[in-house]
Amino acid sequence: MKKSLLSAVALTAMVAFSGSAWADIVIGVGGPLTGPNAAFGAQLQKGAEQAAADINAAGGINGEKIKIVLGDDVSDPKQGISVANKFASDGVKYVVGHFNSGVSIPASKEVYAENGMLEITPAATNPVFTERGLWNVFRTCGRDDQQGGVAGAYLADKFKTAKIAIIDDKTPYGQGLAEETKKAMNAKGLKEVIREGVNVGDKDFSALISKMKEAGVTIIYWGGLHTEAGLIIRQAKDQGLKATLVSGDGIVSNELASIAGDAVAGTLNTFGPDPTLNPANKDLVAKFKAAGFNPEAYTLYSYAAVQVIAAGIKAVGKADDAEAVAKTLHEKGPFKTVLGDIAFDAKGDPKIPGYIMYEWKKGPDGKYSYFPQG
Repeated sequence: MKKSLLSAVALTAMVAFSGSAWADIVIGVGGPLTGPNAAFGAQLQKGAEQAAADINAAGGINGEKIKIVLGDDVSDPKQGISVANKFASDGVKYVVGHFNSGVSIPASKEVYAENGMLEITPAATNPVFTERGLWNVFRTCGRDDQQGGVAGAYLADKFKTAKIAIIDDKTPYGQGLAEETKKAMNAKGLKEVIREGVNVGDKDFSALISKMKEAGVTIIYWGGLHTEAGLIIRQAKDQGLKATLVSGDGIVSNELASIAGDAVAGTLNTFGPDPTLNPANKDLVAKFKAAGFNPEAYTLYSYAAVQVIAAGIKAVGKADDAEAVAKTLHEKGPFKTVLGDIAFDAKGDPKIPGYIMYEWKKGPDGKYSYFPQG
């Protein structure tokens, strides 16, 4: 897509509403607001909205207020392009999103870069996102080659004699994470006994589980999201397969426990240091919970993305030049966020603490969730 031309209707509307509306700095939030991954979309939405509200309450950015607009991509690349085009036609210059790497990668180049729009993803971890030399891409999360390296080394060190099946959901995220983990694990001398892919949306994994039983699998490494992971965990237990599922950040939703039930106990996953456990964020976490929302997983990563955008605009002194803001984010910093101080490298990747391993177990409230090991 090339730079969008405003329609006569849109131009008329802009003229008619010129005035206070022009004081808004509009940030688009793109993610799966509906569909099976809506829990993650809610994290992106709530994090960005709360950050905007807090920044606005403190006076805004250079006297201007942030306005959040939403785009539902349903975790689908084609719908993601439609959302991106809508943002572009509406004059949005800054985007927080998308959740899925398979959406963020095409949208960032085909729409956002072409239309002078800066994108910061809180959750898309595929390395390709920042490896294409684009001026406009940043993330507040880590990369799959980083967490795959941690997971692969962990498996090789902790499960030296295990029979491991590596399964992914054939998406850029899931397949990429599985391959990075496989590469790191193999480099340390541990080989998998099964390497398979399944489809997003699959519900019946009985044939796969039977195959893993026959192979004597004791560890399942899963590259994908919580929706299929929960079913695999539950069905494996039902079929008598005694295997621990290990995965990445794609399962960090408490919905996993709702799907898997008690079988979720002992599941392992990599994720960055949990910002909700940082004492500095105690009041912010309490604010979310008081509003009836648990700020798990990527909520504060989305909050931080808005903070970074705000810091960049403030440093530049104006909001209408996203390329200048991007240049500032690359060259200046670190910027203060709820994730800690963040600086970006030339690619747009953040210099933040690395991945650690979490284990699913019951918390003090009697509910299953993920907790840092050791």
